[in-house]
Amino acid sequence: MTERPTPAEARLYAAILALKTPEEVRDFLADLCTPAEVRAFIERLEVARLLDAGDLSYRQIAERAGASTTTVVRVARFLKEMPFKGYRRALDRMKETGQ
Repeated sequence: MTERPTPAEARLYAAILALKTPEEVRDFLADLCTPAEVRAFIERLEVARLLDAGDLSYRQIAERAGASTTTVVRVARFLKEMPFKGYRRALDRMKETGQ
């Protein structure tokens, strides 16, 4: 990812922001991604959610989320150390809305 999005990246972000319901997002992702890619997104978000809860070991998180421990470690690094804060922002906003 570059600091400044390319025009094509900006259009992708705008397309996602234009969606209004979970069903619209599901349909868009089904068109845009393979089923395996969507499952990977789901898995990573679930790992981030379980890491954020803070009461399970990495191995337990991997088992519950159906992820590898490598994925858990990678998500943990992005959740805690990386500058983007995408997981953090999404998790916090989901908590605000009770999701």
